[in-house]
Amino acid sequence: MNAPSSVAPLYASARRAALLGLVVNLALGATKLVGGILGNSFALVSDAVNSIGDSFSSVVVLFGLHVAQRPADTEHPYGHTRAEAVASLSVALLIAFSALLVGWEAVVLFGAEPGLPSAWTLWIAGANVLLKEALYRFNLRIGRQTNSQAVVANAWDHRSDALCSLAVLIGIALVRWGGSAFARADEAAALVVVVAILWAAGRLFYTSASQLMDRQAEPELVDEIRQVAGQVPGVRGVETLWVRRSGLEFFADIHIEVDPAISVADGHRISHLVKDRLVDHFAALRDVLVHLEPHPHIHEFGSPAGASQSGASKQDS
Repeated sequence: MNAPSSVAPLYASARRAALLGLVVNLALGATKLVGGILGNSFALVSDAVNSIGDSFSSVVVLFGLHVAQRPADTEHPYGHTRAEAVASLSVALLIAFSALLVGWEAVVLFGAEPGLPSAWTLWIAGANVLLKEALYRFNLRIGRQTNSQAVVANAWDHRSDALCSLAVLIGIALVRWGGSAFARADEAAALVVVVAILWAAGRLFYTSASQLMDRQAEPELVDEIRQVAGQVPGVRGVETLWVRRSGLEFFADIHIEVDPAISVADGHRISHLVKDRLVDHFAALRDVLVHLEPHPHIHEFGSPAGASQSGASKQDS
């Protein structure tokens, strides 16, 4: 069972967004690291660690997207689409670990003699705010278009980075021009960065874990699938509908109600019509399992209930 060709553009867009984030994060991380060391700003160094960690995150996401497109095999009959969620979960743990390291160093520096950051470090922090906000908007748009949880997570990671850099910018400014009362503003800004990173990591972990636990898809998508299935000739109602996300794609299990007097062959034909209609209508719907149920109201009026149950699942074409 290969990934449908209609989904290929979604994967391509997600990869481009992750690759762009990788390049920008590497450049920003190196710039902030050098600037923070030479400019005597630990807040800028902590922000650099954040960007470098995001670079590794982008690599993991790219690898996850690559594995997710592999065709189904004997050991993975449902395909490898969950690789994206596994990648996102790994990214969350990596981000949280880097944040804890930075936070520990910031606490240690509170006991040391404070330094005065160079004025030009403000320019680095300010430029980072603008670039990260632009990346956030770009990744969020691509993530929503492709239904990629990893890309959406990366988008919000860019937004948290922009807010972190804003905190760094304020912290450096307070240290330089706020007097002795704000001598520790640089370390305080670093701790703000740590809290923001941990929040982003926790949100990403929860979302990825929910996907791996087969959480029901968004109500809007479920309702639309129910409506499309109900319009297929021969379908009298939809009893049960389960839709789970797996990477950029979805799997659906649907119980449709039909006239109990029809033959097994007719029931089998209707189930395939439902599956084909849904797969054609929803590009990201990778597979549909259809189960037949006798329509209860027809049964109440005495129609013969001789129909057997039939299932159908999408196969390779």
